[in-house]
Amino acid sequence: MAGDTESIARSYFEAIDAHEVERAVGMWAAGGRENVRGQVDVTAPEGVREFIGAMVEAMPDMKMEVVETTTEGDRCAVQWRLSGTFAGDATFNGVAPTGDPIHLEGVDVLTVRDGLVQANNAFPDNIAFARQIGLMPEQGSSGEQRLMGAFNVKTKVTSLPMQEAKLIAQGVWVVQGQPGKCNVYLIEDSSVGGVTLYDAGARTMTRAVASAGAKLGGIKRIVLGHGHTDHRGTAPALGVPVLCHPDEVQDAEGSGGFRYWPKDLVGLPTPQRQIHRALHRFAWDGGPVKIDSTLSEGDEIAGFEVIHLPGHAPGQIGLWRESDRLALVSDCFYTLDMWGRGCPPHVPEATYNYDTEQAKASIRKLAEMEPAAAWPGHAKPVTGDVRSQLLAAAERM
Repeated sequence: MAGDTESIARSYFEAIDAHEVERAVGMWAAGGRENVRGQVDVTAPEGVREFIGAMVEAMPDMKMEVVETTTEGDRCAVQWRLSGTFAGDATFNGVAPTGDPIHLEGVDVLTVRDGLVQANNAFPDNIAFARQIGLMPEQGSSGEQRLMGAFNVKTKVTSLPMQEAKLIAQGVWVVQGQPGKCNVYLIEDSSVGGVTLYDAGARTMTRAVASAGAKLGGIKRIVLGHGHTDHRGTAPALGVPVLCHPDEVQDAEGSGGFRYWPKDLVGLPTPQRQIHRALHRFAWDGGPVKIDSTLSEGDEIAGFEVIHLPGHAPGQIGLWRESDRLALVSDCFYTLDMWGRGCPPHVPEATYNYDTEQAKASIRKLAEMEPAAAWPGHAKPVTGDVRSQLLAAAERM
């Protein structure tokens, strides 16, 4: 079996080297997948025919040498070396021919069954190709140094300073970022072998959150306290499963709360309205995020119990840990005012609420649980006599 696999893999590359496109395509099973990283992801026969044909057309003198093969079962890894002149009559992957000589290396991993190629996972050196045609500066050149310097300047200008994660309870860390002193909680979670994120904060926090998560074993999933723009912000960029309450899916995957907020945020004072409109667009929101699963009151995740705290958002949820009476509660209450200044806990701004009376009821519900510490979606926690402070907050507006 291994001998047949290697023989077919070598014959496939011989056909490409000979520019025999139809012979190469004929060695594929219908529907087989050709995934050339950074270039194409197509199926046989038409997708493979188009890709190989374009490569041959782009380099009329192309030669492809098999350097070494390693075969195991129905898979054969082929290390290859390609040379040619990028001087064809048409573009290749959207790049017009330059006349430059090309020398590339890469590895293809072919899966062969029933005498046909079923799949090919290819890993070409795309950076070398870009350098050789002048699309990128040569490695170590002054041009490359200037390019990296400009990129680093852009990163510093467009990224706010990263705050280190702070341990706030056993196995629970917080990263706070701007604008709005958004809190993102990282919960050490042995069930997933890394951390579960609670709330995803602002888009500006992506680097800080990703860095903190990596140091704690990697971010494995995200639980959104609710789907507003300043709490889903990093989620699209982190690439892990995202969970929320069923009543929050619409906003997490959609407008981020704008569907029930007043048009143009009318209700906020003029300076704040203008500032907030800009912040939603340019700082807080990372855009809609796909929800993979949902959580409801009473469910357990990462050692916490889910509690439903609607009002600010219809499906807002908090996390409750009975062992130390720790509550992570997103925007159940605020401890900062609309200018970002610290203040006693209070009901969220009515302009941003789905149902303000329900929001007050949720604060009372949380108070009656008598947390030892209640950590909100922004700014500082409530500690000490948490119950009394929250009951007072429910009466403030």
